Amino acid sequence: MVFVLTVDQRASRTTSDVVPDLLNTLNRRPRRTGLLRKFERTAGDEVQGVMAEARATIDVIVQLIRADRWYVGLGIGEVDEPLPRSTRAGSGAAFVNAREAVNRAKASPHHINVIGTDAHHAEQVESVLWLMASVLRRRSERGWAVADLLAEGLSRREIGVKLGISQSAVTQRAQAAGVVEEQRGRALAAELLGAGAAA
Repeated sequence: MVFVLTVDQRASRTTSDVVPDLLNTLNRRPRRTGLLRKFERTAGDEVQGVMAEARATIDVIVQLIRADRWYVGLGIGEVDEPLPRSTRAGSGAAFVNAREAVNRAKASPHHINVIGTDAHHAEQVESVLWLMASVLRRRSERGWAVADLLAEGLSRREIGVKLGISQSAVTQRAQAAGVVEEQRGRALAAELLGAGAAA
């Protein structure tokens, strides 16, 4: 069981092509953990990649939510083996599911859709992603600054020094940014995704 992400740029007819920047980010070296086949442009303003690990898949989806310019389709399922070198040449249920998911994402809340062999499992993962997206899309730049530094492992005191604010202000920004909610959401989404793949 693998995870195929198909991602399509929103409003691509009225905005510049940002696919090259996205590919550079998603395929950045050192090699992204859990990436079975690198993200490639498949057609127009669409990219696709194949992931082997649930947590890494959720991390990519969070990046895409943060960018706020993509329709995200996650397909869960088997792929035809052996996987070809090129993502574009891949086939199997996970690829079919991802294609349907990105099409559905165009009419879905938060522009995210998940399709898998087990519809109930896919809906559970999708529900957590929607809840996370509702938190992340309200986060300010100041909130992201604190969240990013916390993710790097800095203490609140160290973050306060770096940003020139008090430790209590760091705590307030972290609360307003929903940092704890995001952390729990990531963990739950990854656990659900991984458990379904192992079933």
